Amino acid sequence: MARLRQEHQKFVSKEAELIAVGPEDARAFTDYWHKNSMNFIGIPDHEHVIADLYDQKVNPLKLGRMPALFVIDKAGRIRFANYGDSMSDIPTEQEILSLLDKLNKESEK
Repeated sequence: MARLRQEHQKFVSKEAELIAVGPEDARAFTDYWHKNSMNFIGIPDHEHVIADLYDQKVNPLKLGRMPALFVIDKAGRIRFANYGDSMSDIPTEQEILSLLDKLNKESEK
């Protein structure tokens, strides 16, 4: 999360908004968000409503929710989905930034 905070402006420059959804309850999530000066949107999802909507997997042997990353366009369509098998199994920032460049070029046509 700290890396996303540091790289947030790169995403904004691509007309993207970061939204993180976490499994904590509202109080714990808000405390973390303020303590770490997060500069993008965060949503607590203690009841797993959002996780269930997007079919995010849970693996108790790997400490809970598996990472999931989505790029959703301005029309609300999922343009990219990645479901990780471990906490280190997520696309790099550069991969996502490149995808955003591609999507922005498509929208210019």
